[in-house]
Amino acid sequence: MEKITSQKIRKEFLDFFKKKGHRIVPSSSLVPADSTVLFTSAGMQQFIPYLLREAVPPFRRAASVQKCFRTSDIDAVGDEHHHTFFEMLGNWSFGDYFKKQAIVFALELLTKVFGIPKERLYVTVFKGEKGVPKDEETALLWQEQSIPSSHIFWFGMEDKF
Repeated sequence: MEKITSQKIRKEFLDFFKKKGHRIVPSSSLVPADSTVLFTSAGMQQFIPYLLREAVPPFRRAASVQKCFRTSDIDAVGDEHHHTFFEMLGNWSFGDYFKKQAIVFALELLTKVFGIPKERLYVTVFKGEKGVPKDEETALLWQEQSIPSSHIFWFGMEDKF
């Protein structure tokens, strides 16, 4: 597999979703308009009013590369899983598509655009916890896309949310 730069990854990601009818939304500020947090800590933050249905989005599909700054796990920063500053690449649907289409998009992006062999892919799904049910549907949808159950890992709220 060819090595590619982060700049190329961003461009390929945004180009892919633009071709799929998504509006490309620029990164919002690291210091958000949302006064409940000090910093933008997730790609979804700029879309919270739409996700909570407090505002009507001006688009049905969106994609973004959001700059994020996190301090909630600052004691663990520096290993291969914890970072303070990073970018989240996200694709969003506001009532247009759901799990199945999101999985199809993800698989196409990873295998056809980035050239990752399907057999090297592993996915995570929610195992169910604290009254929220196990996400069996998503696991089945991945299996329908030829991802074997041995490549599907179940995680709880702490790791998934």
